[in-house]
Amino acid sequence: MCTTCGCSTADHHHDHADGHPHGHGAESGRRTTIAIGEDILGKNNRLASFNRALFREKGIFVLNLVSSPGSGKTTLLERTLRDLAHILRFAVIEGDQQTDNDARRIAATGVPVRQINTGAGCHLDAHMIMHGTEDFDLDNLDLLLIENVGNLVCPAAFDLGENHKVVVLSVTEGEDKPLKYPQMFHNSTVMLLNKTDLLPHLDFDVEKCKEYARRVNPGIIIFEVSARSGDGMEKWYQWLSAGSKR
Repeated sequence: MCTTCGCSTADHHHDHADGHPHGHGAESGRRTTIAIGEDILGKNNRLASFNRALFREKGIFVLNLVSSPGSGKTTLLERTLRDLAHILRFAVIEGDQQTDNDARRIAATGVPVRQINTGAGCHLDAHMIMHGTEDFDLDNLDLLLIENVGNLVCPAAFDLGENHKVVVLSVTEGEDKPLKYPQMFHNSTVMLLNKTDLLPHLDFDVEKCKEYARRVNPGIIIFEVSARSGDGMEKWYQWLSAGSKR
């Protein structure tokens, strides 16, 4: 198990060169694990810097959408694209362990989309994004939206070259998620509190959730939205449009 991201060691090719385990002792094992983790993140960060420079050169505003499974990311993306595609030029990268279900939903909006399946991997990385953009016309894009694998742990550590991480939290998940997964909320610029249309049917304390998010990230921007009803989406759209014009 990779302690950097939680993937199996095979995902990052951490096996010993001679193909069998060694008993170096607990301290040596810890040092090796730390070194491997630093190497993985170091390589990823170098590629992320390459991506970021390319996106900056092309004038593309890039967002990395992260959440737990079932938060409503894809529905939120669909609504955003349908409402704004006539004024902004979008492309989408869809990250999932398996299937192209979400990519097919995005393609139905008419927006260019690329599916990346990570297999056993629990997150996208900068190398995947570098190759995932190869089929897009980067000279004719305003925004690239990356829907990461549903996971509130692994994607927090991996820079993709984005301008901002946007964490989507649905009101069906519980208001304590920012405290349970602080790194994700600390690393995110925006929190979209989604599915607010369900609040009358739930025991969910919106103000407490916002307080918890600001406890781990005092500067986080919070939009209360319902991708289903459209409530609150206009403020999100204004933030998106402003970012794309920078």
